[in-house]
Amino acid sequence: MGDFKSLRVWKRSYALSLGVYRATKDFPASELYGMTSQLRRAAVSIVSNIAEGCGRAGDPELRRFLKIARGSLFEVQCQLLLAVDLGYGNKDLLAQLELETREISLMLHCLIRSLKSGVGSRWSGV
Repeated sequence: MGDFKSLRVWKRSYALSLGVYRATKDFPASELYGMTSQLRRAAVSIVSNIAEGCGRAGDPELRRFLKIARGSLFEVQCQLLLAVDLGYGNKDLLAQLELETREISLMLHCLIRSLKSGVGSRWSGV
């Protein structure tokens, strides 16, 4: 696939990870080893799996890592919803991040689908 940093989906996921780190700074100290840690690790897993998949040989392996990234993305989405309902952090920021997970999910879905159909090179800018 090439340089993962050129993929729009990686850039958006990277920005999401940064946003999650910023948002979780305001979480209760009692959640440092709970939700704060889990949410941050899941967010980093998204960008890391996209990057790792790009470094693997061939589209089937890239697809596998993109699916893992998508799973981590869903985990982040769920945890952001929980954080809002528990009253952790800035509700508006958390809602904005959750909305971003939906858009990234669509981007990952399209990229995975394009690689499955064999037109992955067409999606090199995703």
